[in-house]
Amino acid sequence: MPVQQLGNCQRLRVVVRGAVQGVGFRPFVYRLATEMELPGWVLNSAAGVFVEVEGAGSDLDQFLLRLEREAPARAIIQSVEASWHAPRHFRAFEIRSSDPHGAKHALILPDIATCDACRADIFDPANRRYRYPFTNCTHCGPRYTIIERLPYDRANSTMRRFQMCAACRTEYESPLDRRFHAQPNACPECGPQLALWDRSGHTLAERDDALRGAVAAIRRGEIVAVKGLGGFHLIADATNNATVQRLRLRKGRPDKPFAIMAPHLAWVTSHLAVDPLETSLLSAPEAPIVLLTHPPNECVAASVAPTVGTLGVMLPYTPLHHLLMAEFGGPVVATSGNRSDEPIVIDEQAALRRLGDIADSFLVHNRPIVRPVDDSVVRLMAGAATLFRRARGYAPLPFRLPQSAPEAILAVGGQQKNTIGLAVGQNAFISQHLGNLDSAEAMAGFQDAIRSFEQLYEVAPTLIAHDAHPDYSATRYARQRVARQVAVSHHYAHLLAGMTEHRLAPPLLGVAWDGTGDGGDGTVWGGEFLRVGRDGSERVATLRPFRLLGGEKAVREPRRCAVALLWELFGDDAATMTTLAPVASFTPSERTLLMTMARQGINSPQTTSVGRLFDAVAALVGGPQCASFEGQAAMALEGLAAQAPEVCAYPFPLLTGEYPYRLDWGPLIHALIADLHRARPPAEMAAAFHHALSAAIVAVATAVGEARLLLTGGCFQNKFLVEETTAQLRAAGFTCDTHHLIPPNDGGIALGQLVAAMSGGGR
Repeated sequence: MPVQQLGNCQRLRVVVRGAVQGVGFRPFVYRLATEMELPGWVLNSAAGVFVEVEGAGSDLDQFLLRLEREAPARAIIQSVEASWHAPRHFRAFEIRSSDPHGAKHALILPDIATCDACRADIFDPANRRYRYPFTNCTHCGPRYTIIERLPYDRANSTMRRFQMCAACRTEYESPLDRRFHAQPNACPECGPQLALWDRSGHTLAERDDALRGAVAAIRRGEIVAVKGLGGFHLIADATNNATVQRLRLRKGRPDKPFAIMAPHLAWVTSHLAVDPLETSLLSAPEAPIVLLTHPPNECVAASVAPTVGTLGVMLPYTPLHHLLMAEFGGPVVATSGNRSDEPIVIDEQAALRRLGDIADSFLVHNRPIVRPVDDSVVRLMAGAATLFRRARGYAPLPFRLPQSAPEAILAVGGQQKNTIGLAVGQNAFISQHLGNLDSAEAMAGFQDAIRSFEQLYEVAPTLIAHDAHPDYSATRYARQRVARQVAVSHHYAHLLAGMTEHRLAPPLLGVAWDGTGDGGDGTVWGGEFLRVGRDGSERVATLRPFRLLGGEKAVREPRRCAVALLWELFGDDAATMTTLAPVASFTPSERTLLMTMARQGINSPQTTSVGRLFDAVAALVGGPQCASFEGQAAMALEGLAAQAPEVCAYPFPLLTGEYPYRLDWGPLIHALIADLHRARPPAEMAAAFHHALSAAIVAVATAVGEARLLLTGGCFQNKFLVEETTAQLRAAGFTCDTHHLIPPNDGGIALGQLVAAMSGGGR
């Protein structure tokens, strides 16, 4: 956009909106303006970065072009608004104090992994930050976890309690220094410090001795709770099977895989099969946990990730982690510092109370954490990365809404893998992963997250979107708020989230497959095909229903789902089929009770859930009959399928005689039982089941006739299913999209709720 000619000297005023605070944007502007000899000023505000420069029209044209083209790598520019005015004859270019007034539209940058330059500092004996675990600069370090309010300045963060020494102040005030206006800037003389505590909170060591003491404890086979960036980790030697088993026992986590932190990338590439894109994900500034294929080997104890075929791996992402891992030299389990169904602990005193019977000692520091932020989890599927848990490194960067929200809207998400969302203008801010809302502690964390969002952006929502399920904790919370409310169908929210991520317009066919979602018709949905139009969605196909024997118990016991399928096919004779593992796992009296429940529909709601179909098939082929964590049976089935040779799909016919169409799993189960009697290898049966699901999606797409499909819901965290389905759809001439930046599971529900609320909600 050329400068309007108002004479020889003009004044250009620029407002830059987006993630432009905490990334070195003001120093960049300062250097650009001084290089071009343009006087003026730059400042942070609650709305973004404001700039004024004066000069000849051609120079200002060039300045505006370079401002966008050469912006810092971590900056995310949403808009650049330029206007021209009469000059005020500035004498030099300066960085002015931040303006805290006005609407809060600035984007907060997520926490960023340690940059190469800061990593070099902490390992350089000649550097004054040698072995200092809180080293950072404008290119890295804490952001979201320390900010209390906008704009992003030191005075508005938990770093305000640390007065910079003269050397740090000089860096902070030097425009050509990479620590210029790095808000968490600190050094050993003036910044946060470490301490090692015992279970009673008594100090065992301080500063570097504390870190060395923690490493010595890990080597002894002890469990150490380490306060990091967004909360505590429970850390233990990943090669010590006895220690990992003790951690499982103390944490009450018998089977769910643990993630590990590797000492460096070379260790990962030498012990695991790593795709080049996975390598880049591990080394990226977001530094997520990456789910890698985990062949049977001895790189970690067998109890770290039993049976699932994948291993969650991350690299050190703070100076503290880099120092700890360099000192230890091998992989460690690094799991969230919490109890089951509780939020991650962020405060050292709370850690003593809540983790005191899990950890043997506590490596703490005195930099407060404002909000808990877990590690993000990502997996490479069909050649692209998909977030399963969106937290550190990604949240709370917003998604752009189709249009500007007419009012402030709060979305409270679902019951599992909860996130909350806030629509402000055209931005949808989605919180970090908050977890399952199944405990009082989790609900307290959920409400804290809502208060934090509302305070950060200084908004009071006038409309609240919630799931249509009346018994979700988030739904009950929404109904207690003094604001208008709108209920949004669970699976419609899934689809809208994916459509918003990819900026897809209707019409399209959405495939929403998960474990549980309120259908509004008395059944539990989860195997749905929804045609999305401009006025909402229409259910065009679904799964043949079956019963959840025992209601919620069936979610925790895959064997109940298997018995339900058998009862649908064989009636009460299902109780006599004791050669099948699910039936044999029950006592005779239990089998009689299950038949009565199925026959009379006692505590046995109907479901169309593909997630529960996965559970049933897993139980039949010898997977877990009872699950200790969500998705355990399906993960085991996927792991088996990945080991199989190429096989043909089981029959899974589409019945078009009624509407919505129905996918009939009956022939599939009959074929599976025949294979069980023939002792077919479980891996082949698992693969045949996955192929059947993919073929069924193609069959529905063909019958419905929509050219574009979107796959969404927790079932599409399955790498085998996603890759097989997308390949089959594309071979059949369909266009297919999957999630990448918003999770396909319920972590994406809040985004879909916001979009639905803007158009009146519904399904």
